[in-house]
Amino acid sequence: MKKVIIASKNPVKIQAAKNGLEQIFTNHEFECIGVSVLSEVSDQPMSDEETFRGAKNRADNAANTHKDADFYIGIEGGIEEVDSEMQAFAWVFIKSNGKYGKSRTGTFFLPKQVVDLIKEGKELGEADDIVFKRDNSKQKSGAVGILTGDLIDRTSYYSEAVILALIPFKNEELY
Repeated sequence: MKKVIIASKNPVKIQAAKNGLEQIFTNHEFECIGVSVLSEVSDQPMSDEETFRGAKNRADNAANTHKDADFYIGIEGGIEEVDSEMQAFAWVFIKSNGKYGKSRTGTFFLPKQVVDLIKEGKELGEADDIVFKRDNSKQKSGAVGILTGDLIDRTSYYSEAVILALIPFKNEELY
């Protein structure tokens, strides 16, 4: 049994990490534990760089506070303004035995009503809840789920990036 620390207590991020690990390492079982650690970035990262730093910091801080795991996974959702539109995405950063893997999700653009609330200082999840009349959507299907009619929910959206971040661990001889 491999022990995995996910640097979040959000059930979506924990499940996404577990799904990715189980899909890429079919011969292993995983105990996935969510822990609260600091991202050391703003609650709503507003750039690609800040979002990446948040994911890395989460993995690093989990590794510094929980020494006995096989993997440490940081997942950080962020947004960035590009040409007067706002894109949403997430970074995944994984550490294990001195090695690391990283990946970014696909990107999608947010509707104007959501963007306006973010520009007023709201986090994406809070803006989604207001615009779409939801409750705690960031721990459910998230903006991506709401906007795709759950064709892609937040768990599957993150799971694919977890798989991509695990490439260096799946192909150790190449990395």
